Amino acid sequence: MKRSFHICLSSESEVMFRDEEDYDRGFNCFALALYKTDSTGLVESFMSNHAHLLAQCEYPEGLIGAYRMPYAKYFNYKYGRSGKLGEMRCFVLEVNGLYHHLAAMSYILRNALHHGVVSIPYAYPHSSVNVIFQREMGKRPVEDLISPSSYYRHIGRRADFPDSYKMSSSGLFLRESVLDIPQVENMFASPRAFDYYMSRKTSEDWVKEQSKDNNSMLPITLETIESNVSMDPVDQMLINESGRGNYRRITDIELCGIIDRIVREDLKKHSVYFLSPEEKMSLANQLRKTHHPTNAQLQRCLVMV
Repeated sequence: MKRSFHICLSSESEVMFRDEEDYDRGFNCFALALYKTDSTGLVESFMSNHAHLLAQCEYPEGLIGAYRMPYAKYFNYKYGRSGKLGEMRCFVLEVNGLYHHLAAMSYILRNALHHGVVSIPYAYPHSSVNVIFQREMGKRPVEDLISPSSYYRHIGRRADFPDSYKMSSSGLFLRESVLDIPQVENMFASPRAFDYYMSRKTSEDWVKEQSKDNNSMLPITLETIESNVSMDPVDQMLINESGRGNYRRITDIELCGIIDRIVREDLKKHSVYFLSPEEKMSLANQLRKTHHPTNAQLQRCLVMV
């Protein structure tokens, strides 16, 4: 019997997604893992060093394995890296009840807001937030699609996928063709209610609301959703949620883009993984002067273990 699980895969020492292609491949690997394990995806959000996934499956460990191995293989080949990608243990939390689902989905879809990457959830492209009530909220669906015979250049020759999956010209499976968006919309009930949850402040009311599910599950909170992510403390995430965070600061994907360009064009190296500790330190000092990233950003984007 399928149950709902919130799954968080994270990496403390390095980013897992360095550019747009990585983010697209990350979602594609999730889509293929859903099909391989006969699971149902609800919502997701991919951040630079972690990914939040909400899926209905029988064995979350099987879904995690079906996702992690193909993506790590892609990432390692692209950047000349070896070994497992991310932390050994993934955070898995069962979600049970309407209000538990609403809380889990809302925290996942607002993840980029909580980390100060965007000022509103809808501004973030690497999550399913913009395919929920797409038509009602005036969002245009992607019209430039490619034929299934061209999918393999973006997912690998041996990938197996259903006919229902559609892919954009950028090489990304359309989220609305992969995820069970009608089920998500049914739980939120209406576009207005969905928009309310996307702008709602974190408070004790979230906890009280979940008690309506009348089960023994612990309430889902920002602390539990982010319990294994080493990126921002909860106090800072609440500041970001209120709109008082510095969301105009350089993002990890922007910083990685600058780093990767310098590595390839100036240092003539294949990737950041081929730099010596001295070269990484020199590049970090240069970036501090020109782009003012945080030390934590430099450490994970330059893989300064």
